[in-house]
Amino acid sequence: MTTPRIVSLLLSSTNPARLRDWYAHAFAPKVGRTPGDPGHDVLDFGGFYILIDSRADVRDTNPEPGRVILNIDVDDAETVAGRIDDLEGRWLAELDDRDGSLFATAIDPDGNYVQLIQLSPQHRAEMTERAMTDRTMTERA
Repeated sequence: MTTPRIVSLLLSSTNPARLRDWYAHAFAPKVGRTPGDPGHDVLDFGGFYILIDSRADVRDTNPEPGRVILNIDVDDAETVAGRIDDLEGRWLAELDDRDGSLFATAIDPDGNYVQLIQLSPQHRAEMTERAMTDRTMTERA
């Protein structure tokens, strides 16, 4: 059996256009729309999709933003942080260098937490090596 993959996430909002525009400006993903009526805005983050929709059962802001945190791997965390600043974005945790990798947690217009991650080449290599080791161990079992 093939391992199931998570390929998308639905973000519901009372103001989906504002939320779409914030993510589009901050991260510059490909922006599209699902077919049909009503269609939903779709942000393509390199094969992981965030669908943005309106729903009557959500509040204007997320009352528990720590429940789900979007982790977005970026090539240039300083540039992305600057774009969020341009949007008058709010920060839960400003950009921090952790042994060569950069992390920050922004708060989107609906109050969701969005973590920027720019891994150093060393940390990325270590993660790849660990994943390869884990895969080998699983195949042997």
